[in-house]
Amino acid sequence: MKVDVRRVKTYSIKQRRSKVEKNAFAKPCVKAGSFQAFYDSLPRILKAKDFKAVVDAIVAAKKKGRAVIFMMGAHVIKCGLSPLVIDLIQKKIITTVVFNGAGIIHDFEIAYQGKTSEDVGEALKDGSFGMGKETAEFLNNAVNEGVKRGLGIGSSVVSAIAKERLKYKEQSILYCCYKENIPVCVQVAIGTDIIHQHPSFSGAAAGEGSQRDFLALVKSIAKLGNGGVVLNFGSSVILPEVFLKALNLARNIGHAVYNFTSANFDMIYHYRPAVNVVSRPTQDSGKGYYIIGHHEIMLPLLHRAVIGRM
Repeated sequence: MKVDVRRVKTYSIKQRRSKVEKNAFAKPCVKAGSFQAFYDSLPRILKAKDFKAVVDAIVAAKKKGRAVIFMMGAHVIKCGLSPLVIDLIQKKIITTVVFNGAGIIHDFEIAYQGKTSEDVGEALKDGSFGMGKETAEFLNNAVNEGVKRGLGIGSSVVSAIAKERLKYKEQSILYCCYKENIPVCVQVAIGTDIIHQHPSFSGAAAGEGSQRDFLALVKSIAKLGNGGVVLNFGSSVILPEVFLKALNLARNIGHAVYNFTSANFDMIYHYRPAVNVVSRPTQDSGKGYYIIGHHEIMLPLLHRAVIGRM
């Protein structure tokens, strides 16, 4: 069979829907331009468009008095970003903070000595990894005593940091939450954190405290509907799993938690946050976004963009 290209059917591109238009293009910035000028210059295409949508959602949630839940892995602290989280808390933008177990470790060490993050590979050689005395004793004792008083892990550690004379506690996210009176939920898996190796650790207290924080998270999630925002920075397993169950429980007991925005920020693509934070919770209403980039770049951009819009 001979292919006769003279029979090809064509149409005018003016009749075709095009996904990219020139008015969505990036704009060059002048040398002395402001951050807002830079932000406005970003193209309204693909992830830049998604990023702006997340910023808009956070600003709208703040104005409407809806929840903005900030879930974070410990790398947010290890990347030097605590001051930005603290600023968002102080400006009443973040309404609940959710840590994994490593988060309270690095937050405490910053408050205690102004530095954190050991060389795991080197310390593993002789079994000294995670065997720092002060971190384990302070946090395990705080949880053990706090749980006895009916507190969750978050409230237990927050209370202990508030009472202790720690030289750098103004740099502590937990201490900021104490001063601003916002909930801190800490979700742990036993065996995942260095303080679980110490004789001061109580699995019973950690389990009970984490359960109380899970229920506290459900209360915060109940306020997400109709305009709230949940952000996950860097937790690829624990917090996405916990969030999905807490959301389900909130809906199961009668809270209409729909039509909210979720966004996952991480350095690479992970299946679990993609489905448990971004797609499944917003499948019938709301919007979910997955934005890839290094925390030490993306969180400062997000912080500055939100502050600029406020």
